[in-house]
Amino acid sequence: MSKLLVKPQGNHGLVTKVTPETAGWTYVGFELHKLKPGETVSAETGEREVCLVWISGSAKAKAGTENFGTLGGRKSPFEGAPDALYVPMGSNWSVTAESDLELAICSAPGGGDYKAKRIAPGSHPQITRGKGSNVRLVHNIMPEDDNSAHSLLVVEVITPNGNTSSYPSHKHDQDDLPNESFLEETYYHRLNPPQGFAFQRVYTDDRSLDEAMAVEDGDVALVPKGYHPCATIHGYDLYYLNVMAGPKRVWKFHNQKEHEWLLA
Repeated sequence: MSKLLVKPQGNHGLVTKVTPETAGWTYVGFELHKLKPGETVSAETGEREVCLVWISGSAKAKAGTENFGTLGGRKSPFEGAPDALYVPMGSNWSVTAESDLELAICSAPGGGDYKAKRIAPGSHPQITRGKGSNVRLVHNIMPEDDNSAHSLLVVEVITPNGNTSSYPSHKHDQDDLPNESFLEETYYHRLNPPQGFAFQRVYTDDRSLDEAMAVEDGDVALVPKGYHPCATIHGYDLYYLNVMAGPKRVWKFHNQKEHEWLLA
């Protein structure tokens, strides 16, 4: 079993939990909760900031003293843009499900004077990246140019069946700006239809890290360093939610030189 692959535990309540301690790194945390109507999940942010992402379903949300009402509503992560809520450090939040709910909790070290904020569907336009069999659809949730957080970078990507993604292979594991930034990253994977699978490889130039994983619906892949391309098979679309964080809130990556010809 890969040390970088985190399988969901059960199908109700807290089903996935990644902390800096369990991942063996410094910045990124990720949780996935599955709730029934009427159930509530809540937490204090402490020294961390969080981005709540409605993967599917609807729920009422509060952050600090502010009531944000009902958020979400899509039936699956493959159906439209996401709804999300940013909550800064030193605050608290509460979410009460109004339907079957899948809620992702993305976290990283907090700082600065940021306020709780809803990130409504369509806040950032959908972007199509790549060409040929390397096409993917990108929904930015918290990109680096929005100046709305201290550490967190959050994005959703849908890769149509038979396509590659996060490719040509790139990495962001050196704190060497303006050339490259250091960012830890998680991939929360979903498949449509859900019985499908995809592949992800995480590897470094010297191959001191080189793991290839078959990812299934609900799996989380950890990317502590190195290149990290994905590929989905014919008949199954791949969704993933990326959470990135590092010492600076900048996404500056380095392409693997062997594959840069694909960008021409």
